[in-house]
Amino acid sequence: MTTTATAPRPPTRPTTMTADDLLAMPDDGFRYELVRGELRKMPPPGWFHGKYAASVVRSLDGHVWANDLGDAATETGFRLADDHVRAPDASFVRKERADAMGSAYTPGFFPGPPDIAVEVISPSDRYRAVAEKVADWLAAGTLAVITVNPRNRTVEIHRPQAEVIVLNEGDILEVQDVVPGWRMPVSEIFRVRNAESNRNS
Repeated sequence: MTTTATAPRPPTRPTTMTADDLLAMPDDGFRYELVRGELRKMPPPGWFHGKYAASVVRSLDGHVWANDLGDAATETGFRLADDHVRAPDASFVRKERADAMGSAYTPGFFPGPPDIAVEVISPSDRYRAVAEKVADWLAAGTLAVITVNPRNRTVEIHRPQAEVIVLNEGDILEVQDVVPGWRMPVSEIFRVRNAESNRNS
């Protein structure tokens, strides 16, 4: 009796999502990022997290709008690759790149990285995950990544191939080569209206 050997089946590859798949997902109240095909679900940001991000974008947007330097935005998806979409808490895109999008509304993620990405660290964020985001932004071409850390009330500026700049509440946040003339006291980021200013959520 002869037997016929059956060729082994090739290993199946895991199904990965694309940026278009992410864009087509229904809104369920959560935030999502797509990291090399892997969908990552994030809860909506807490109150103080949102306030810190709003403080930065309010200052940044006011300056760039008044001086016609580009556009600032919050929680916008940036398509770094067909299977890679990140969404910073706040962002800035220089005028020439923002103008290339045109004035007509079209759904979709911004093609490419922001010129500045702002990430507010939440209580549930692990520093390794934050470092991964920073590395992704810089590798994609972002000129400066600003991380806001409510835990110790500091701000860090990450630049490609440069040492990290750490700012305390007495310092001034600025990235003059990317946003000329913009200067924001770090203390203004953490200023809140009520007595519970030490909460980090």
